[in-house]
Amino acid sequence: MRHEQSLPTRLDLREIPAEERRLRVLSTFGHLHPGDTLLLTHSHPSNPLRYLLLAEAPRAFTWQYLEEGPQIWRICIRKMLQPLAAGCDRGARQGRTS
Repeated sequence: MRHEQSLPTRLDLREIPAEERRLRVLSTFGHLHPGDTLLLTHSHPSNPLRYLLLAEAPRAFTWQYLEEGPQIWRICIRKMLQPLAAGCDRGARQGRTS
């Protein structure tokens, strides 16, 4: 059975206690199906979360800033259908898309 892409999962990190954010992002990302997206909203840049995902799921996602402050940061994280080949994720690592 083929998975149909669902609506983006939204997670507003401003509403989650700081000590719970990393686990919540990892758990939410882990439950996404390939091709699904996670839309994060945060009150500041989320580089530590991006590095955490890179450590846990290298080349398994894209990371795109939709809005970059100064008061709100919105990030679209898409779980890849297949992991990117080594070297092809440089833009995702830097928060850019092709």
